[in-house]
Amino acid sequence: MLLSRRRRLGAELRRLREQAGLPGRQLAEQIGVSQSKISRIESGATLPTIPEVTGWTAAVSASEDVASRAVALAEAAYTEVHPWDVAMRGHGHLQDDIQQIEARSRAVLVYEPTLVPGLLQTAEYARRVVAMFEPAYAEPDIPGVTASRVDRQAALFDPAREFGFLITEAALRWRPGPPSLMLAQLDRIASVATLGNVVIGVVPQSARALTHVPHGFVVIEPADPGADAFVLVETVHANLTVSDAGQVALYRAQWPLLEQMAVYGPDARDLLSGIAADVRAQPAEDGL
Repeated sequence: MLLSRRRRLGAELRRLREQAGLPGRQLAEQIGVSQSKISRIESGATLPTIPEVTGWTAAVSASEDVASRAVALAEAAYTEVHPWDVAMRGHGHLQDDIQQIEARSRAVLVYEPTLVPGLLQTAEYARRVVAMFEPAYAEPDIPGVTASRVDRQAALFDPAREFGFLITEAALRWRPGPPSLMLAQLDRIASVATLGNVVIGVVPQSARALTHVPHGFVVIEPADPGADAFVLVETVHANLTVSDAGQVALYRAQWPLLEQMAVYGPDARDLLSGIAADVRAQPAEDGL
């Protein structure tokens, strides 16, 4: 489901090229790109620019209607909007799609202001978050969705990939369950932070604000050096995939500002310990 429009565009452009009997090398020469980029476009790894799409359709002598449809597909692919009820229809959940995206990544940068990122959640924390999701999962489906989310975390132990997390203190204090749940979750974050390919920064509530980012986002840097970076954004109503280079640059520009607001290493551990002490001071809750 995720990245479906860019894959659909790539398949359509490939169909047009093959229908015209035009070799990829010749097409590349005509529109001024490399043959490898033609392959990446057709596989959905790279989005072509609008001029490249119009050049492509002209090179294959596509009709005006076909050319207009290809341009419309390209424009739609630059920001894909997948309403949750539509995205999950017939799929159950998107964890497998996200796992495939992460599996093809070189680096993943996650900013989260409201809750612990999925890649860092304990199983019980994840289960409670999944149970709160709207549109609601059927009760029998919750264990499977939770397991799929936890399975994604195996990627953290692949030294060939890099992960950066910036989490606000408010997100670490958001509590979907009893104090014992949160203590286990804070321990999990401290443990993952010891991995050599993972950097976890915490933005203290006392930090001076250098920027305002009202929602979480994930920047995906593909392992294929020729593939384009993109951004995933979860909203209440939909999942957004941002592929436009200019818009991706806006998210990239936020990252160093958020980094400056965060603390790392011993300072982050001290902050986690302080939050844990506050959690321990809270009364235990029965029946949760």
